Parts: sequence; C-alpha cells; structure tokens
Amino acid sequence: MPYAALQDVEILFGLALITVVLFRYLKFPTIIGFLATGILAGPHSMAFIKDTHQVEQMAEIGVVLLLFTIGIELSLKELMRIKHLVLWGGGLQVLITILAVAAIGTAFGFSGPQSTFFGFLVALSSTAILMKLLIDAGQSDTPHGKMSMGILIFQDLCIVPLMLLTPSLAGNGQGLQGILIISAKAGAVVLTAHYSARFLVPWIFKQVVRTRSRELFILTIIVIGLGTAWLTALAGLSLAMGAFIAGLAISESEYSHQALSDIIPFREAFISLFFITVGMLLDPAIVVRYPLLILSLVVTILLVKTLITTGAAMALGVPMRIAVIAALSLAQIGEFSFVLSQAGVKFGLLTPELYQIFLAASIATMGLTPVCLKIAPHLANGLVALLPHRLTRGRGVLSNHVKPSILSDHVIIVGYGVNGKNLARVLKNLDIRHIIVETNPFTVKKEGRKGKMIIFGDASKQEVLEHARIETARAMVIAISDAAASRRVAALARQQNPTLHIIVRTRYILEVEPLYKLGVNEVIPEEFETSIEILSRVLRNYLVPHDEIERCVSDVRSDGYEMLRSISRRHSHAVGISGFLSGAEIASFRLKHGSILEGKPLREGTIRSLSGATVLVIKRDSEVVPNPDPVWELRKDDLLLLLGTPQQLAVARGLFEA
Repeated sequence: MPYAALQDVEILFGLALITVVLFRYLKFPTIIGFLATGILAGPHSMAFIKDTHQVEQMAEIGVVLLLFTIGIELSLKELMRIKHLVLWGGGLQVLITILAVAAIGTAFGFSGPQSTFFGFLVALSSTAILMKLLIDAGQSDTPHGKMSMGILIFQDLCIVPLMLLTPSLAGNGQGLQGILIISAKAGAVVLTAHYSARFLVPWIFKQVVRTRSRELFILTIIVIGLGTAWLTALAGLSLAMGAFIAGLAISESEYSHQALSDIIPFREAFISLFFITVGMLLDPAIVVRYPLLILSLVVTILLVKTLITTGAAMALGVPMRIAVIAALSLAQIGEFSFVLSQAGVKFGLLTPELYQIFLAASIATMGLTPVCLKIAPHLANGLVALLPHRLTRGRGVLSNHVKPSILSDHVIIVGYGVNGKNLARVLKNLDIRHIIVETNPFTVKKEGRKGKMIIFGDASKQEVLEHARIETARAMVIAISDAAASRRVAALARQQNPTLHIIVRTRYILEVEPLYKLGVNEVIPEEFETSIEILSRVLRNYLVPHDEIERCVSDVRSDGYEMLRSISRRHSHAVGISGFLSGAEIASFRLKHGSILEGKPLREGTIRSLSGATVLVIKRDSEVVPNPDPVWELRKDDLLLLLGTPQQLAVARGLFEA
C-alpha cells in the first residue's frame, strides 16, 4: 500500500493526541498516555497498526536522539566529575542485581543460564523515561538526579557485553575469545569515534557557521549524531551509545547550546513513538491470563531494584535519603531490556509466553515510574526519620568523617556547586569563617584534601547542622538545586537558630513565597537576577553610559525586590529592618584616601546634602558607633552604614571614592 508508513504515523499521533489529553485531564503523566496509545493501536488489540517494523525503526531514532541530547547536556567534564558514581555506583548496582535475580530464578526452578539472563533483563533501567521525567521536573542536576545519571550511564555501557554474553548463555556463543575480540573492536571504534568527533567537530561547525545557514547547521548536527551512532553500531555497540558519544563531543563545542535547542523538537516527536511502540509489543490477553503472576513480578522487580540500588549508593557513602530517591527512580525495567529479551527469545532463553509476561511486568514498572518519583521523597524522609542518624547520614571510607568544628559567627554554605564555590572563595579571601555542607562524598574528599572546612551530610538533618555549629553561626546560604530540600533545610535552620540570617538561592520567582513562609530572610531567584544581567548587557552593547545602566538596573531591582519584600512582609517572621522599609535599602561603604569626605565632621552634612542618604552606624577598627554624634570626624578606612533609596545609595557610593 502506498504511503503505508505515513498512514501508520498519522494514526498513532492522532490516537495519541486523544489518549494523552484524556490521561492529562485525569492527572496522569504523558508517558502513560503514550504507552496506552501503543496498547490500543497494536496488533494484539484494535490492530490499527499491523506491521510494527517501520514504526519501531522510527522509535529507535527517538532513543538515539534522546541519548544524543543527554550527551550534549552532560559534557565530558561533568562525566569525569561523576566517574566514581558511574564506575562504582553503576558497577555495584548491575552486578548485585544480576546475582540476586539469578539466585531468585534458580530458587524457582529455572536453569542457571536462564536465571542469569533474567538478571541481565532486570539490571537495566530506562534512560529514556527517567531522564525525560527528571528534566521535565528540573531535577536532573539534583544529588539524586546525578546519582541516577551515573548509574544509567554504566548500564548503557553494559548493553554491549550483555548482548555478547547472551548467545554464550544459550550455548551458541563464540566463547571467551570471540567476546574479547568483538569487545576490543568495539572499544577501538568508540575511541576513534570519540577523538575524531572531538577534534573534527569544532572545525566542522566553524565552517558551517560561516555560511550563516540554519538549515545547514541542523543538517550538520544530524549527520554528526547519526553518523557516529552508525559507526558504533557497525562495531557491535548500540546506536544509542554512539549517539551519546557524539553528544559528548559536541558538548565541548561553543555551539552546543544552539545544537541542543535545534535538535529538541525532533527528539520530542520521535521519543513519543518509542513509548508508543513499547505499548504495541504487549498482548493484553497475557494480563488477563496471569494477573497475579504479573502483579507479583512487578512488586518483586520494584523491591529488588530499590533495595539493591539503595545499598549500592550507600556503600559509596551517599546519605540514605538521596540513595532511596535515586533507587526508586531506577526501579523500572529499561528500554534496552526489550532488545535483550528479543535476543533471548531468538536463542531459546525465553519462551514466547515468558516474553509476554516479562513485557507486561516491564511496561507496568515503566508506567509506575512517575508514581515512584512522586512518593520517593516522602518515603525517604519517613525511613530517615525512623532510623538512627548514624545509619542514614552516609557511611564508608568516602564519607570523610570530620571532627566537630569549633566555629562561631561564621557562614554555613549548603551545597558546593558554582554558587557555593564562588562564595567560599570570596569568604576565604576576606578571612570570613565559613563551613561547607555537601552531599557528594567525592567532592568532600577532594576539597577536604585541599584544606577546606567541608563536612559530608544532608543539611536537612539536625545532627549535620549541629556539626556545622548552627547555634553559633551568623548566616546560612542554601545554594542547592533541589527546591524541596531547600525548604526542609531552611525550616530546620530557623528552628535551630531563630536569629540566623538565611539566604536561599532558588530558580524561579514562584518558589519565593514558600521560602519566606518558612522564615527565610532573603531569597535570590535566578530567574530575576538573570533578567537584570541580560538588561545590563543589552544596554552596554548600545553604548549606554555606565551610570545610566546602573540607574536602570537600580530601578528594576527596586521594583522587583519591593515585590519580593511585600511577599516577605505577608508572613510573620521578622526578616530584618530592611523588610519594613518600603523602597529603602541599607548598604555599607568604606572611606578611601582622597575622598571629599575625609577629615570632615558629620555636622557639615555632606553625605546627607549631596546624596540624601542617612548615616546609621560608623565602624572604626574594632569600635562600632550606632547613631554617631555630629562632631564625629571621618577618617580613611572608616566603614559607614547608610540608609537610603537605591538612587541615593548609588550617589553616596561616589562620595567615598578617591
């Protein structure tokens, strides 16, 4: 029939529109709607699609594009930074899962090779589903998101050896020598593809960009991604792994962000086909025939994978809360398990009936992934609350036990990402005492060797904050990506120290009010600060004078933060004097040698008359004088605290300069 492939795609997308809208109306995730679409349209149900081969090929392109974009977003530097999570976390999870499932299978009367093959199938999780859910929820760069990413990368690397070992389990393999030869060949192609792409990509993009053709740019991205995938497939690896390598190579290019934005629409369209084809593989009759068996299999898979992944993560020194959330995220069966299972049918390790039972249980675990992600934080918090802190804080050689610190009047920095690192560096240069709380054991170990005051632990636990001497701290800066964790840390910190000045970095303005309700003093939404930086750069590009740019920025800040202050005033916690001064701010300035204020008494009113700002406090050496007398004569290096509008303070700043 002419245009059969186009007809099939149109039927699937049309049915998906109806199904997904219905499921979204019922508050179910989009992925569940796509799976349901596949089940309805497949050859075992309404049979809208009888030949699934062409659709499966397009779905594989979706998985390829997903891994390609993940590679672009991750970057080689980030991959090297989490190499311990990849090798040790992923290695422990895969190996122990295979052994545990093999033991369970043997106990139920299956042969050793069959049971081991079952372990292969269960050990893998779904990169396509989990990464999409984490990215959509903004959790890909949270501690549990990075933990999941590390384990998923190792699982994807294991696909090739597992595929090579499958014929050997059935007695049809080429032996160890054949496996080693194919593995060496695959490794050589991976290295060649990686280094060729790494050095060729910048040059290729440079030539393409010169043409100023967006169409050519998009075509180049597709050629690099699919070409690398094709080369690796020739060596026996999966297409998706080749695409991931190509994405990593492009991530080091200055054009990576544009490449990502151009490829995402293609990814979203094709990845939906992947979820639909997964549903099309299932025969619904098998669910009616063996409902209890499939249900018990689903529960067993979820429990076994959650327990083993939690144990593997905690063996690395990761706190229990993060380990449990990551484990529940990875509890589903992966898309590459379907490829393995089809090989198992081919080599006699699975009967057609066992294949359908496995398929039903796998699709159920995939469908339950959004539910697992939703309940994971609550379940993790409940477990952590029940168990003693010494069992949940993270143990092992990587937890880098630190003796209780003797600190006072210090800053507690929660999270050692970009914001935490920059703050710690400046505080060190200014000799301001500080301590860092971080959940990544490898970062703690690395930075501890450099002499930094850094402790390992979850800052939402009372014992960890006590270890950081929160009762004697002056300020706390919460600079982590997990909005829910930020709220827990802020609430506990306020409870532990009512006078603590708490500053929280958050992503969006919508997250500001819940933090103020918990007693946070200041919230810095990145969304707002980014808009100000964009504004200043645009004006600078038009050669607007610097003082005019500062005035515009000051106006925007005044309006924006007045809105945020109005939010904070709606809640009962006292957020400092600045919270009650509508339109006014407080700032400190140091008097420099040669300033027009040097040697002049306050009674002359120079500051007030020229800027309009009011002097509140003067600090000279160790002496602090509030509401200073008018006869006070200003000297070099005096530190003055002024009250005024942003415009008045901007003028006053110039009075203190030489």
